[in-house]
Formats: sequence, C-alpha cells, structure tokens
Amino acid sequence: MNQQRGFPEWEKLYQEKEVETMPWFNPDLDADLEKALTKLNLHTGTAWDLGTGPGTQAMALAERGFQVTATDLSDTAIQKAQGIATEKKLNISWKQDDILNSNLDQKFNLVFDRGCFHVLPPERRQDYVRVVANLIQPGGYLFLKCFSHLQPAEQGPYRFKPEQIQEIFGNKFNVRSVEETVYQGPSDSLPKALFCVMEKS
Repeated sequence: MNQQRGFPEWEKLYQEKEVETMPWFNPDLDADLEKALTKLNLHTGTAWDLGTGPGTQAMALAERGFQVTATDLSDTAIQKAQGIATEKKLNISWKQDDILNSNLDQKFNLVFDRGCFHVLPPERRQDYVRVVANLIQPGGYLFLKCFSHLQPAEQGPYRFKPEQIQEIFGNKFNVRSVEETVYQGPSDSLPKALFCVMEKS
C-alpha cells in the first residue's frame, strides 16, 4: 500500500498547463480552512501557504488580512501566481522553496498545506514534520489537507487514516482534530480527503 509512487515533474507541469485545468485548482479559500480559522478566531498573523501551486489560497489568506508567504517547488508556479497577485495588488512574499531542504527562516503563526505532504516519499515524512514544526511559533497551527484512505484507487497521492496522522505528527504537534472531507475543485468527482488541525506543542 505504501509502495513508491510516480508524480509529475512539477516544474514541467506548470510550464505546460494552465493552473485552472489542474484538479486541485480552487479559486476560493478552502472551505475547511475557512471554517477552522473562524472556529479558532484567527484573523491576523503570519501565514505560510506551503506548496502554493496556483496561489489561490495564499491570495485568499492575504485578502483576509494575513501576512502571507507562499512557497512552491516549481518556480513557474510561483511566477504565474505572483503575476496574478500583483494585478490584485496583494502583498505576498513568493518564494521557490523545497520543503525538504527549506531556506525559510521565519516563524509563522499558521501553515496551510493543501496537497504537498501527501506526495512526499514515506521515508521523508519525519523530515517534513521536523522542518514545518521548526517554522511554526509555539501555539501556532498546521492545517493539513491530504488524501483520505477512503479515496479509491492507488495511483496519485498517498492515502492516510486519522490514526496515521496522529502517529506521524504526534511527536511535534497536538493533533486537535482530523475530519473526513473532500478536495473542492473543478472535478465532478471530488477526491476524499482528511482535514487536520494541529497545534504546535
């Protein structure tokens, strides 16, 4: 079940395709994140959109008053998103960055990952946890959206059960909730997902 999987060359993908055609494209703030921010009364602070891709989540957070840093492995993704944000007059710090070899040195109040973690090789998951935890302020939050074990088929992102999230992240985070949900996007068949709220220990 956890055999190595093949994923696109992200830079090539963003060079060749329009972001609006990508299955994870969502022009609005992720509904589960919006609900969590409201519940936790989070309206300001520093936010990191990790694996920003089309940049829509970073822009939505900036529009809500957060100081946003957005990173992606693909330089082309960053350039495309930055162009749109500039047109919208949004002040976002855009950076090409590899989460597993990150050059970020800022501490954030919250981090949103809507599809990066679940494409990482299993043997690098603890590296991810360590890097992200080091970049979150004590008492800050990691909001993670990943594929659920209820999503059928085996290709594409790795799937997770709620207890796996606890097992992987529990040494650095207080896992406050893991809920079954979906990835909102352009597809008629919305992929089944987990939305996880984790507080930095």
